[in-house]
Amino acid sequence: MSSKVDNNDPNLDGRSAERKEELNKQIKEQKVAVDELSNLKKDRKVYVQQRNSNILFLADRGQTLSSCKSQQGQDLTG
Repeated sequence: MSSKVDNNDPNLDGRSAERKEELNKQIKEQKVAVDELSNLKKDRKVYVQQRNSNILFLADRGQTLSSCKSQQGQDLTG
């Protein structure tokens, strides 16, 4: 029993294109977030949204910026 992938499946190309489009969208969003955080004044408050929730928490601007930059790097390599 082989787990060979059928490269002739037209749905495979469509799913791949959708995934690539979604990743490009996430990368663009990450770049905008980094730019916005980089241009904030040092004393501005930053809130981070809890994942899968509508709850926001006060966060340190510098830590949030570095977190976004590291996430951006992971998106580009992953």
